[in-house]
Amino acid sequence: MKRVYIKTYGCQMNERDSEAVAAMLRDRGYEITSNETNADVILLNTCSVRDLAERKAIGKMDTLVWRKKRKPELVLGYMGCMAQSRGESLTKKQKTVDLVVGTQRFHHVPEYLDQVFAARKDDEQVEPIIDVAEESGSESTIKDHVLGTNGDRQVVGFVSIMQGCEMFCTFCIVPYTRGSERSRPIAEIVDEVCRLVDQGVKEVTLLGQIVTSYGRKDIGKKNGKSAFVQLLEAVNEVKGLERIRFTAPHPKGFGDDLVQAYAELPKLCELAHLPIQSGSNRILKAMNRGYTREWYLRVVDKLRAAQPRIAINTDVIVGFPGETEEDFEETAALMRQVEFDQAYIFKYSKRQDTPAADMADQVSEREKERRNQVLLEILNAGMARANEKLVGQTVEILVEGRSEKAGKRMFGRTRTNKLVFFDGSERHRGRLLPVRIERATHIALYGEAGIYSL
Repeated sequence: MKRVYIKTYGCQMNERDSEAVAAMLRDRGYEITSNETNADVILLNTCSVRDLAERKAIGKMDTLVWRKKRKPELVLGYMGCMAQSRGESLTKKQKTVDLVVGTQRFHHVPEYLDQVFAARKDDEQVEPIIDVAEESGSESTIKDHVLGTNGDRQVVGFVSIMQGCEMFCTFCIVPYTRGSERSRPIAEIVDEVCRLVDQGVKEVTLLGQIVTSYGRKDIGKKNGKSAFVQLLEAVNEVKGLERIRFTAPHPKGFGDDLVQAYAELPKLCELAHLPIQSGSNRILKAMNRGYTREWYLRVVDKLRAAQPRIAINTDVIVGFPGETEEDFEETAALMRQVEFDQAYIFKYSKRQDTPAADMADQVSEREKERRNQVLLEILNAGMARANEKLVGQTVEILVEGRSEKAGKRMFGRTRTNKLVFFDGSERHRGRLLPVRIERATHIALYGEAGIYSL
């Protein structure tokens, strides 16, 4: 039995794609291993959103190519966004790479590996397999799961509901690597959620490049509700499911129907990921984001009015071309005003073939780093204040498992996605458990499980 190791770079969509490929390979008779040193096949599932992710993947493959000189039978492959954007050029620079598979062809990986091994068995000259073609219906192929790979029961699952993006933000390569929007039918998604629940999953996260754009072309509105809200309502009805999350949305997708869903759907967690990217209207326009600072703040107010317990997370880019100190200060002021519960702050990096890459007034790396640190300080201070308020309170968590990094404590997450550690045992896994918070840091809570009321 051939052993396959998959290393994933980038977002939760990539993690989900890797899981689906692993499930398909397992069903084809391959063994999925967590130890790359004993693998017969090593696949890198790549990301193109940031330059660092691409450089990490290429550097990793350089190391593997060197290893292959000592182990010629090793099969090496790229999958995902960087494979899609760079294609054949990857095998020209790293000539012993055997496989390059794009974002709409993941489900062909098992057959391609079969072809590689069959050709080697017959001593045939094997040319690299490169497949970055588009494929109709590929959005419905990411449906298989590998749960509990270490023998532990998995209680959280991820469900891909769509592929592609048509927003064309000027900094982003995703529309070019993932293609146009393609959505799965509601019934098909609900069936997948039901199967996950039957296997012990209690929480699902619905995934898409722009998840709030789900079904807008082929399903449309019904009774004033977007296709995405229709999907949330359908998933909310799944018996045995406790929690629903989703990522990654676009602020423009937060219409009044979605805002109201936070007040009406009991399984929809009180968490909204609302990427702002910049607090400057001038930079937002240059980014082609399609909204203003004032519009964004109105959405925040609506969400907090509809669901007072809601946590709001965001994404921010510092150092976008032409960002002045005044523009940056507007972003810093917005972060102080909103007091986000979490934020993912990125330094702008040029992406090949995107409009922003050729814009004038590129910001220096040193200035990007400074601005990044300023926002991190604002964020961490706000997170620390918010978490400190929870000390002495009892919160409900879904227990996910045991943490090797936190003294082997058990851990879970609140509905607002705050990480909670406590002294417990395997019997707690998969349970909704009240925990009394005893201390807090800016990134985690520590508590005691017992007989507490919420």
